[in-house]
Amino acid sequence: MGSCVIRFRPFRAWRPQSSIAAGVASPPYDVVTREQAAALARGNPLSFLHVVRSDIDLPPGTDPHAPSVYAKARDNFQALIREGSFEQEKAPALYLYQLNSGRRSQVGVVGCLHVDDYARNLIRKHENTRKDKEDDRTQHIMTVNAHAEPVLLAHEPSPYIVQLNTKVMSLPPLYDFTVDEVRQRVWRVVDPSAYADAFRRIDNAYVADGHHRTAGALRAAAQRRAANPGHTGKEEYNWFLAVLFPSSSLRILPYHRVVRDLNGMAPEAFLGRLAAVGRISASDVPVPRRAGSFGIFVGDRWYRLELDRDSIDPIDPVGSLDAALLMSRVLEPILGIGDVRSDPRIGFVGGGPGVPELERLVQSGEMAVAFALYAVTMEQLIRVANAGAVMPPKSTWFEPKLRSGLFVHTLD
Repeated sequence: MGSCVIRFRPFRAWRPQSSIAAGVASPPYDVVTREQAAALARGNPLSFLHVVRSDIDLPPGTDPHAPSVYAKARDNFQALIREGSFEQEKAPALYLYQLNSGRRSQVGVVGCLHVDDYARNLIRKHENTRKDKEDDRTQHIMTVNAHAEPVLLAHEPSPYIVQLNTKVMSLPPLYDFTVDEVRQRVWRVVDPSAYADAFRRIDNAYVADGHHRTAGALRAAAQRRAANPGHTGKEEYNWFLAVLFPSSSLRILPYHRVVRDLNGMAPEAFLGRLAAVGRISASDVPVPRRAGSFGIFVGDRWYRLELDRDSIDPIDPVGSLDAALLMSRVLEPILGIGDVRSDPRIGFVGGGPGVPELERLVQSGEMAVAFALYAVTMEQLIRVANAGAVMPPKSTWFEPKLRSGLFVHTLD
């Protein structure tokens, strides 16, 4: 064990009463459009979308980054408290959060991590963040005076934590409901000190989902420190809300690519260019079964592109990723895609929609070609993060998603 370890502690959560938890719990702010959020929250004033997507309560066309949006989020959260829908724990606590979808189950520990451990790279990232999205999350935290949604983090598997979880989960849960075919269960941890000790044995945590929330928490803490001449380092604003899962339990789904045109080529010419990149063949299996190969939908049928494995440098943690290989060998040199963050010709399809959505986009004429990618593994993600590098944009889609509204951490 190294001399520097992550700090993890209980907190006085604001959380919904058990009888209404299913109605409060909502998708995260960044996986639904305004229209989708409005439809999901319609007729349900308890939905936490009124806090994390408060633009649904303002006139259509309102700038989602207008001060009125953040103020509405604050007012909506305060209304939930005022009306008694949310209550605050009398003492700091940790929680277990289990998501069970079919045969898959993952159990995470809910608590608070220190922003300085993120700044010191003990909590490691694998993505670059965008300033505009950091600005948004920082403003939301500062105006609501709370971390309204947890960050999803991974840690190395720990048999000790599994033993602690088993004991806690033998008791009745606080919450137990199913939404979108995922059973959600939450337990309060009776003895937080045992978990604090367990996490002192873990050197690093890895941001899996929520890079902008984490960066926003760091910036919000810096603002609060600057405004507090009596800052001691013990204040609640130094901590942010997180759920820590063992890396072995997390599921990453593929993040596919679509391109609007073939850069002036006919499908036959495009396929001919691909033949110089790797082995191209017709296929009945859209999603590849191994890394280093790609499903390609063009001309109303699927093909398989397989790269020569000897041409892939296994030492390079980023360059060996399929998203990077596709970019360097196909998207940029053949289709003329520049920066995938800004090029309007490229789009992304992650998570649930998968193959049917890729086929729909191409068959409708909205896109000319689709690329189905093999999913990134947690081992690859951790390798990139440990190298201090970042993955290509839109590389990982974690599912199932954490629900928002089950835990809120206020800054005071």
